[in-house]
Amino acid sequence: MDWATRKVLIWRLSNTMDVEFCLGAVEEAMARHGRPDIFDTDQGSHFTSPRFTGLLTATGIRVSMDGQGRWMDNVFIERLWRSLKYECVYLHAFETGSETRAGIGRWIDYHNADRPHSALGGKTPDEVHQGTPNRIRLAA
Repeated sequence: MDWATRKVLIWRLSNTMDVEFCLGAVEEAMARHGRPDIFDTDQGSHFTSPRFTGLLTATGIRVSMDGQGRWMDNVFIERLWRSLKYECVYLHAFETGSETRAGIGRWIDYHNADRPHSALGGKTPDEVHQGTPNRIRLAA
């Protein structure tokens, strides 16, 4: 997620905490959107692994990690997860991974393109993101 615009730039779905999964998502985000100045995460084992932090620091990205148990440190992404859960995941009985991926994809498309945000002056993340420079702050 780009903090400034609340746009979900890249997302993937996994049922593991595999660092390879996270590395792939970060590499895809950078290939599509450029290198951010800062990358903020929680302290999950996949984010604290030397391979993950090494990828970021090797490309000159500053690593920011939330304090343990400090959801407010990354409130934008926490709010996104809450909305996604209550507006999509909890309302549907997804039976397969592909159904879950499709349902979440539709919700994220809605979030980016059709959902106005009061913090963005009533604009959608897509509308605001179109006018921002490539150097963004990513949150995971």
